[in-house]
Amino acid sequence: MRFLQLFGRLRSAVIGMVHVKALPGSSLNTLLVVTISEEACREAEVYSAAGIDGLIIENMHDLPYALSVGPEVTAAMAAVCIAVRQVCPSPPLEIQILSAANQQALAVALAAGSFDFIRAEGFVFSHIADEGLLNVCAGDQLRYRKQIGAEHIQIFTDIKKQHSSHASTSDISLSETAKAAEFFLSDGVVLTGTATGMQADLEELREVQQNVRIPVIIGSGVTYKNVVNYMEASAMIIGSHFKKGYWANSVDPERVKKFMEKIHKFQCKSSAVKLQ
Repeated sequence: MRFLQLFGRLRSAVIGMVHVKALPGSSLNTLLVVTISEEACREAEVYSAAGIDGLIIENMHDLPYALSVGPEVTAAMAAVCIAVRQVCPSPPLEIQILSAANQQALAVALAAGSFDFIRAEGFVFSHIADEGLLNVCAGDQLRYRKQIGAEHIQIFTDIKKQHSSHASTSDISLSETAKAAEFFLSDGVVLTGTATGMQADLEELREVQQNVRIPVIIGSGVTYKNVVNYMEASAMIIGSHFKKGYWANSVDPERVKKFMEKIHKFQCKSSAVKLQ
């Protein structure tokens, strides 16, 4: 299984979030790309030193998000990703480009070299997000992946994503949405709460796990206190909890270290039980 090859386990992998500073062309940009890259590398090294299982590089500071991403964003993200891979040669790396710039993310992942997966929005079932209408991309995305020879790069897809209205698909359950993503060849689905940092519903996690055979990843709301509840997820993407009080702040090395120490203890106990 490709997920096992990536992370060395099928459950409870921890993926840390590197929120790169606002890129050229975005409203909040004040830094040169070289400075943005240096900060991203510093945070990646903090995660790597704590024994993180994987990393996501994301342009979350590019507020407000646009449905049309300029070439300057793609170019800057490529530069950042290449720099991060150079300082972190081992852990699996992912990229996400907001908003829903899924083909651009795939192109960057291929150009940066040794990037293993992307996180895609709007894979199945169109919906209204706070940045506008996100139309489905599965057909175009997988054809593009084939076209550029990037089939080794996995695509993990949000379903019923956060910061969005799903009224038009309210008659389609979360598990049905997940099954649709699986049918459309998603490599894994991502569950979130309703907004950044909000907990994903445990019942929804169990429901989706019972209905698909692909990895189910928690995309928001995991903390030091509640992580035990999500250990059966294939992976947990963690951003806000690792920051100094707020998602837009810098990564706190002590928070990451403390969290990973707890995770490693749980993983060791789980391995010991299986060996008995």
